[in-house]
Amino acid sequence: MAATAKPMTVKLDDVTRTRLEQLASARRRTPHWMVREAIQQFVEREEKREALRQAAITAWNEYQLTGQHLTMQEADDWLAALETGLDTEPPPCHD
Repeated sequence: MAATAKPMTVKLDDVTRTRLEQLASARRRTPHWMVREAIQQFVEREEKREALRQAAITAWNEYQLTGQHLTMQEADDWLAALETGLDTEPPPCHD
């Protein structure tokens, strides 16, 4: 079953609307298509940003509870090994 599209109104100032229309014309797209595409890209980017933010909060909360961590040097050494093609596990966390 396909998702139903529902209209939504967006108010733009005259300058932005003109710019959008000019860009749409140059790209041989409609302003509607340009707005839809921009919103889709924005939502995808912001969902990824929010997921990263939530992961950081979870990691911080876990650190606050356990104190488990890696030093920057340990992380750098592990990443350097991965960069050389060595498939190695991350070092164990410690207090």
